[in-house]
Amino acid sequence: MAHFILDVPDMSCQHCVKRISRALEGLGLTEFKVNLDNKTVEANTDDIESVVETLDEIGYEATLKN
Repeated sequence: MAHFILDVPDMSCQHCVKRISRALEGLGLTEFKVNLDNKTVEANTDDIESVVETLDEIGYEATLKN
């Protein structure tokens, strides 16, 4: 599995963190970290496109962090 860091600029509160966490768990991910202070999501996955699409579906634009 590859390690990715995503910028999620629209994340603004603990509700956002919980919503994103539930969505990632729904994808079957077990190794991820949602960081509200940095507005990032770190995830270990082979399918980062599905993660980005899922976050978009629940209202959070996510882009790969450089």
